[in-house]
Amino acid sequence: MIDVSGSSTGTAADGRRLVVPPPGTFRRSVALFRAFRVEQTDPDYFYGMLAADSARQVAGYADLDGKTVLDVGGGPGYFADAFRRSGARYVGIDADLGELAARSEPGPGTLLGSGMALPIQTGAIDVCYSSNVLEHVDKPELMADEMVRVTKPGGVVFLSYMLWWGPYGGHETAPWHYLGGHYAARRYAKKQGHPPKNVFGESLFRITAGRMVHWAKQRRADGRVEILDIVPRYHPNGFKWVVHVPGVREIVTWNLVLVLRVR
Repeated sequence: MIDVSGSSTGTAADGRRLVVPPPGTFRRSVALFRAFRVEQTDPDYFYGMLAADSARQVAGYADLDGKTVLDVGGGPGYFADAFRRSGARYVGIDADLGELAARSEPGPGTLLGSGMALPIQTGAIDVCYSSNVLEHVDKPELMADEMVRVTKPGGVVFLSYMLWWGPYGGHETAPWHYLGGHYAARRYAKKQGHPPKNVFGESLFRITAGRMVHWAKQRRADGRVEILDIVPRYHPNGFKWVVHVPGVREIVTWNLVLVLRVR
């Protein structure tokens, strides 16, 4: 079981040692926001930092040692090493073969499939994890339902996604997404000479905090899940209140985390 109180470490794909300050601290938030700024130019650094922090964050809700973790939308495997270092059996799944092979050939425990129709037996997974994927699917509730379905009773679902009305909701087209997703995409293409990686209406969609909080509360009312936490992913302790303020949460939260225990 990994230490969830102190700094966590990781390794970037190029061998750089990465250190993420302790959870809940202002230093951690600054480190992650700084890393976030170089997502496009230095993805090995950003995703290495995020993976190390994510494994520790998930371990705050579930013992990962010896448990099977399914990473929905895991992409080129940045999170695999971090979860395996925590003792978990890691399985990654992505619908895009290009994403899976972006760094190297997909390794063992990698599956090609859709998050909205997971090729996993019902109740087979201990921890179902997804990071920054939900805003890229046109039916986010369906993907979230699939994550609940494949998780065994008592298991944990950790679902994190980028909010549309946050500063980076338009991803590389931000902040122009505030004037409309299609406008932002056209502006980006004109300025850069090529379309954005995340095309609004095709691979990037408008999603809010309120929408998925409502979904989680519905599933709780149905008796399917217990809500363990709803938190802003990158913020320090003391900012949890923002997720409970409609309107404000859409802008300030930036990235929302829903943590559920399956019943």
